[in-house]
Amino acid sequence: MQQSPESQSQPAPARPAHALPPEVAAKLKRDGAGLVAAVIQQFDSREVLMLGWMDDEALRRTLSSGRVTFYSRSRQEYWRKGDTSGHFQYVKSVALDCDGDALLITVDQVGAACHTGSSSCFDGRGLAAVQGHRQP
Repeated sequence: MQQSPESQSQPAPARPAHALPPEVAAKLKRDGAGLVAAVIQQFDSREVLMLGWMDDEALRRTLSSGRVTFYSRSRQEYWRKGDTSGHFQYVKSVALDCDGDALLITVDQVGAACHTGSSSCFDGRGLAAVQGHRQP
């Protein structure tokens, strides 16, 4: 007896080899341009190095390559840290924040993280601010 086409088990459709895993994509809360902020931190010193932007493809490349890939909002293209500067970022860990709208990526930074040549994009750029103090 032959089964009807409806009763034959069909394998689940395979996701494209070059797609962000659906369980990761479902957790992301992207901005209006489809991007998520990515805070880059040195893995051993915990120094915050820079902030970049990622869409699903940039995150997929980062998760699958061991190197950080960003999406440039100004140039509208992907760029992998170090390809032109030689200042590479090797991925150590990737975490999504509780709201799903930011990533924390720890890296082993080789050379300067900032395009200005500074070790961090925040070096020497402090703003005057009133300091708060916790009450005893």
